[in-house]
Amino acid sequence: MILSPYVPLGIAIALEVLGTSLLQRSEQFTRLAPTVGMALCYLASFYLLSVSLKVLPLGVAYAIWSACGVALVALIGWVAFGQRLDLPAVLGMGLIVAGVVVINVFSRTVGH
Repeated sequence: MILSPYVPLGIAIALEVLGTSLLQRSEQFTRLAPTVGMALCYLASFYLLSVSLKVLPLGVAYAIWSACGVALVALIGWVAFGQRLDLPAVLGMGLIVAGVVVINVFSRTVGH
């Protein structure tokens, strides 16, 4: 059974978001556990991103990975760390996510 390339990509996104959240908690690498967790999450995330590249074009996979990561990290920043975004930041992130939607819905580059 061959898995969809979106499965490892989705897990890669989740690990990247977790790693970035741990980066915030590492306090500039002065706390060992969050620093090690961050490094492991990033390594696993990049590995799984590379797995998805067996099928997905690099630009498309990276666009999905980065756009979802930006949106999810912003949400975690707000919920977990109390970080607020102004309207231009929210609109800009919305445009990034909209771009990924356009790629996935309308582009022939992405094989479904």
